[in-house]
Amino acid sequence: MISIIDYGVGNLFSVEKALEYIGVKAEITDKEDIILNSDGIILPGVGAFGWGMKLLKEKHLDRSLYKAIESKIPLLGVCLGLQLLFEESEESPEIEGLGFIRGKVRRLPDNLILPHMGWNQVSISKEHPLTKGIDNNSFFYFVHSYYGEPDRDLIYGYTEYGIKFPSVICKDNILAVQFHPEKSGNKGLKIYRNFIDIVYGNNTGN
Repeated sequence: MISIIDYGVGNLFSVEKALEYIGVKAEITDKEDIILNSDGIILPGVGAFGWGMKLLKEKHLDRSLYKAIESKIPLLGVCLGLQLLFEESEESPEIEGLGFIRGKVRRLPDNLILPHMGWNQVSISKEHPLTKGIDNNSFFYFVHSYYGEPDRDLIYGYTEYGIKFPSVICKDNILAVQFHPEKSGNKGLKIYRNFIDIVYGNNTGN
């Protein structure tokens, strides 16, 4: 079973419906016992970094996620869910992130129209099971003003919007995309299928 983390931020039901469409059982939950007994976890989200971390901590979901990562349960961060995996963000400099991925979340340049919203291409920089079967420069749907900047060896895909920013990041059992697969048509469903294959094939590609 796949747990979709419910911390009060994000289009949880859209993620659940996307998984249901590809035949995957998922549960929207904030219960630690369910999360820790999951086969895989999806951390979705839209909104501000500081608010997201506040809600996670109020429900003690930060603790649950730490335990899940230690237990090697595969986790997929989506949009804000990707950003919360980092140590810190320029959006909320006083707030610590989950710290699963070393680095900082940075703001897209102010001379651009923000948020970056709509369809844009993902350039796959190296192979990973998460992007298996996805054509290079395929289009996905984005809604964000910030992006995560990890160590270069963790970047598996880039997108250009004024600058070239990481849009697919993978580290062991931690996987993340800056776009919304559930809003990205067949290509987005393929990302979710690939995540499910990773979950049940016990293959993180690293």
